[in-house]
Amino acid sequence: MKKMIAKPFLKWAGGKSQIIDRIRKMLPAETVGRNFAYIEPFVGGGAVLFWMLENFPNMERVVINDVNTDLINSYKTIKYNVDELIFLLKEWEAEYHKMSDDQKSKKEYYYSKRSLFNLRTSNQTAQTALLIFLNRTCFNGLYRVNRKNEFNVPIGSYKRPQICNEPNLRAVREVLKKVEILNLDFAETLNYAEENTFFYFDPPYKPLSQTSSFNAYAKDEFGDEEQIQLKQFCDTLNILGHKWMLSNSDVRGKDKNNHFFDELYEDYHIARIEARRNINAHADKRGKLTELLIVNYANDKQFQHVLQERSVRE
Repeated sequence: MKKMIAKPFLKWAGGKSQIIDRIRKMLPAETVGRNFAYIEPFVGGGAVLFWMLENFPNMERVVINDVNTDLINSYKTIKYNVDELIFLLKEWEAEYHKMSDDQKSKKEYYYSKRSLFNLRTSNQTAQTALLIFLNRTCFNGLYRVNRKNEFNVPIGSYKRPQICNEPNLRAVREVLKKVEILNLDFAETLNYAEENTFFYFDPPYKPLSQTSSFNAYAKDEFGDEEQIQLKQFCDTLNILGHKWMLSNSDVRGKDKNNHFFDELYEDYHIARIEARRNINAHADKRGKLTELLIVNYANDKQFQHVLQERSVRE
């Protein structure tokens, strides 16, 4: 029986599935041979996490973190209580599909689930089931909360969405067995670093414009001050000898005079890569754009050698 490869169980704005190949090419040399620890302080949907777990069995320690408590509880639920989660999702999927031609009933059902989720009085497993249900049935699979931490995305137009992907949930549970799951400030992940640790950062992106802002993954804003604090944390890791990679938006691609990241990370290597924006209320605003991949080890001769070898192989 073919092994099921774990994939993200939530649709998450800024998911990295589409740029995994570029991330792979820019990994530090240590990931190829020696055992290492992997820490992801902003795990989000987990596309990079699941790819790393599949491709690097030599990871001795894997730590994920996110400030979004609802998201982190969903990882914990799948790790520790996937059977009950699957039971609930199957039940709700069957009920929702029965209403596929009754838009009024579907709306009532969706908004009752959204209200229940926002009360946050259910147990952790039920809250996770509600989160996955909303993610699968809301507009464009978007996760967004207001300053009161209330999920406020309207119902989507999917007729019979897949709400329970049991094979993937079980595959996710298997790979999470070796993963430590945290719900802390990103800077506290340093306490979990070992001698040979690689950090991958995928923070809420800096908006490309005032109207394009989407970093409402949690009730607290991640603005320029937080971006600067993150860079200072990266400086600390650099001093301590840890290698790291960071993703973010390319604000200069939108405004050639905006050098925010180019100046902030001027001491490191910045690569601009093509990506796609798939979550936008306006279809004509989805499409190709550039993003940043920033690393602190581009001058490492071993890294350059590995990059060259990979280019030749491909």
